[in-house]
Amino acid sequence: MDATTTAQRAAGVPAADATRPEEVPWGSVWGQPAAVETLRAAASDPSGPAHAWLITGPPGSGRSTLAHAFAAALIAEPGDERAVHQVLSGTHPDLTALRTEGVIISIKDARALVERSYFAPSLGRYRVIVVEDADRMAERTSNVLLKALEEPPERTVWVLCAPSDADLLPTIRSRVRTLRLIDPEIADVAALIARRTGVDPALAEQSARHAQRHIGMAQRLATDDAARARRDETLRAVLGVRSIGDVVEVAGRIVQIATDDAKALVAERDEAERASLLRTLGVAEGAPVPPAVRSQLSALDEEHKRRATRSLRDGLDRVLTDLQSLYRDVLMAQFRRGDLINRELDAEIQALAAAWTTERTLVVLDRIAETRRNLEQNVAPALALESMLVTVASGRTP
Repeated sequence: MDATTTAQRAAGVPAADATRPEEVPWGSVWGQPAAVETLRAAASDPSGPAHAWLITGPPGSGRSTLAHAFAAALIAEPGDERAVHQVLSGTHPDLTALRTEGVIISIKDARALVERSYFAPSLGRYRVIVVEDADRMAERTSNVLLKALEEPPERTVWVLCAPSDADLLPTIRSRVRTLRLIDPEIADVAALIARRTGVDPALAEQSARHAQRHIGMAQRLATDDAARARRDETLRAVLGVRSIGDVVEVAGRIVQIATDDAKALVAERDEAERASLLRTLGVAEGAPVPPAVRSQLSALDEEHKRRATRSLRDGLDRVLTDLQSLYRDVLMAQFRRGDLINRELDAEIQALAAAWTTERTLVVLDRIAETRRNLEQNVAPALALESMLVTVASGRTP
């Protein structure tokens, strides 16, 4: 359980632009005015807010940022900016935030959340439990939360976040109030990225388009040359698949690219956490680790392995999302409608659209979606990708 995750880190973007005092805590939320007004009204309702909420929206829409802003509005007394900043930084004692570093949320973590939910608020108006990856709960784990959602303490509010309400069990959905976020426009995301990072507007637009409006990913593409290069390499490699030999080679390259990307995302954080733990334990830099503290380092190493596994799975999912955008473009070219996401590959897309039937393009899109589901079920990445690429090469499902 990570109770120190900030709202900005949860959304995958840095702190928002400077806000006026009257905007606290909502100034960190971007592009969701209707959702902000709904939650602002709920937080100030004299009769109290609904006891459980589900915030849904596409990746990068700011679900977690909004959840933490809502938590700050619930916990802090009006005008208490110190408490607001404590909640937003994850240090307030009445906030418990869970963002799993693994592939799924464990039953152990869910039980700890339920236990915490029955504590009375220590300083604030409410105790708030934020579950940032509620879609990563298996059925058994979801069932652990049911009773707490059915009969919550009077001053506890649950806030769950997921891409869609369909990602949760019906029994969970029936016990929460759902708030659906809107998908921002590409031009709006591009303007935000250009303002925050100072990159050229054309690069900001390209990054927003390639990220398909995912704010955090758009910012990374705009500011990381290597990330842009890896994306381009992956798409061009798949476009070049023609034979079974190509299938095996390209599947291996995709896994390696995703692995490198995952390492780039977590390596610096892992090293900082290890160094911080050693300092806390009184171990000087470069000194041997005493046997008495090795178990704590081993536990941290295990956490890092789980994080690396999740980061790799997320990286592969991003690759497949990019491939879906590519073959969506092919389909749009075949129907001669819609703007292309991958305009930089227009010549290749038009050639493929002329060579393939629409039925073959749809088969490939279905196969990519199936591969995403298979990877969620822990199918070996290389085998899943090889099977998908056979369909790309042949137009037929193996």
